[in-house]
Amino acid sequence: MESTEYPDLASERLGGRVLAANDDFFAPKENLIKPAAPIFIEGKFTDCGKWMDGWETRRRRTPGFDWCIVQLGLAGRIRGVVVDTSFFRGNFPEHVSLEACEIVGTESSQQLESMAAQWSEILPKSPLGGDAKNLFAIESPKRTTHVRLKIYPDGGVARLRVHGEVLPDGGILSRAGEVDLATLANGGLVVASSDMFFGSVQNLILPGPSLGMHDGWETRRRRGPGHDWAVIRLGARGKIHRVEVDTSFFKGNFPESCSIEACTAPDNFAGETALAQLRWREVLPRSPLGVDANHVFEKKLRASGDATHLRLNIYPDGGVARLRAFGTLAAKAKV
Repeated sequence: MESTEYPDLASERLGGRVLAANDDFFAPKENLIKPAAPIFIEGKFTDCGKWMDGWETRRRRTPGFDWCIVQLGLAGRIRGVVVDTSFFRGNFPEHVSLEACEIVGTESSQQLESMAAQWSEILPKSPLGGDAKNLFAIESPKRTTHVRLKIYPDGGVARLRVHGEVLPDGGILSRAGEVDLATLANGGLVVASSDMFFGSVQNLILPGPSLGMHDGWETRRRRGPGHDWAVIRLGARGKIHRVEVDTSFFKGNFPESCSIEACTAPDNFAGETALAQLRWREVLPRSPLGVDANHVFEKKLRASGDATHLRLNIYPDGGVARLRAFGTLAAKAKV
């Protein structure tokens, strides 16, 4: 998977919060993690200067750098970051770096600022381009709960996207009875799909209800034979008892029907060849879907044993808001 195909762990949509910044004179720090793409409004000014959809500090007249601390909405392993400087042309930072840490419990912003020993650099000081989505691939094996963005020497950043793999608290799943094994919050991840032209396939497993058609997975109109599909790696190995296929907000573009298959596979399988080699077992036979509704399937499910991955098939194409897969952990998955 490309790093940007992983969910944005810092997003306000997932509960991310901007905790502190040394300065946000021209534009507030909270803009950094807004889920919507940044915009520009010609001629709009505030009492401080030009209105900008991002975080912007004043012009630095002393040595140093500006910084901002973000608490991730979901803790995880970071795969890549996007430092988006859209519309910042004469006022973008020259360089950027990023630090990460894992904090257990609640710390004040003042404590986080002073915990020098806890922060580790995951992106060294790197050049930054203006009015651009600056992508940096990152391989950080550590579980991260907070990041600190540093900009040199000052300027504006429209958005910070922290793409990664969710690593939930290991004890949460083991203490639960029936649990949604597919949800992003429990470590689920969409690892492959046939298409995601209109909406990110990761939206399928976001926690909470869909907020609109933009908040689901929608494929382009299929003009040939076949059907669309998405493969979800479950947060833990388990036995599925109930699934929900939610087409909320999809009215003229919902799939005609769906089916679900399950398999057991290693975490790191990837690509069409690997998918074809897996032994898929049918969990839900092809079943009709309706407009703008949450479809609950329980009695129709077929016993398939323990599973690590699910494949949602939609016929022939269209949009699905959410997929929920409720079940219990396999004995080997319990800690």
